[in-house]
Amino acid sequence: MMPATRASQDAPLVLVMHKSDAYVDSRDMAKNLGNKHQSVFELITNYVGDFEQLGKAGLKPELHQISKTGQTVKYVLLNEDQSYLLLTYSRNTVRVRHLKVRLVKAFKEARRAADIHKTEYLPEYHALHDEVARVAAGSTNGRLVHMNFNKLVNKAVGIQSGQRATAQPITQSMLTVVQTVATQAMRGTTDHHEAYQRAKSAVGNLTQCLQLEASSD
Repeated sequence: MMPATRASQDAPLVLVMHKSDAYVDSRDMAKNLGNKHQSVFELITNYVGDFEQLGKAGLKPELHQISKTGQTVKYVLLNEDQSYLLLTYSRNTVRVRHLKVRLVKAFKEARRAADIHKTEYLPEYHALHDEVARVAAGSTNGRLVHMNFNKLVNKAVGIQSGQRATAQPITQSMLTVVQTVATQAMRGTTDHHEAYQRAKSAVGNLTQCLQLEASSD
């Protein structure tokens, strides 16, 4: 039987975002290291003083979940420096080096997404909802109006509610553009119904143009 290739050994490595900080689940680290999570968890707790010198946010005892079997599964969330520290306690194998490269790329992408979220996405988000608040002034369903505009933006980008904070940089940029287009389309309107229809039309034209451009490549 042929040995497993490095690519086939790769397990999912999805970073957990909390505000603007990124963390990696100790269970994902264990899978990618080819170790049992219990062994990795015990290593972290045995050297918790070392890990706490690099941050304490993710090393909380209440971080656990109930498994399908009804058992309590304890795990920790490691920040970037802590994840690299964990790798220093492992033999410097090809697998470990490969995981370190993947971590470097994943955290770099997370920082980029967080920067776009803060400097590009958030200003346009607030600008859009300032306009929504203006046109919805006096409406008894103001909250619903805001939600409808969010749904319009999400649909145009192809994401679900609650996925914006963890979206990839390209999606963050698309959110920014769509919100800008919607805000500009609403300018000059005085009724939230008219404002929504104008925004919907403008966003629809934008997505249609992007689809045509993509199909011509």
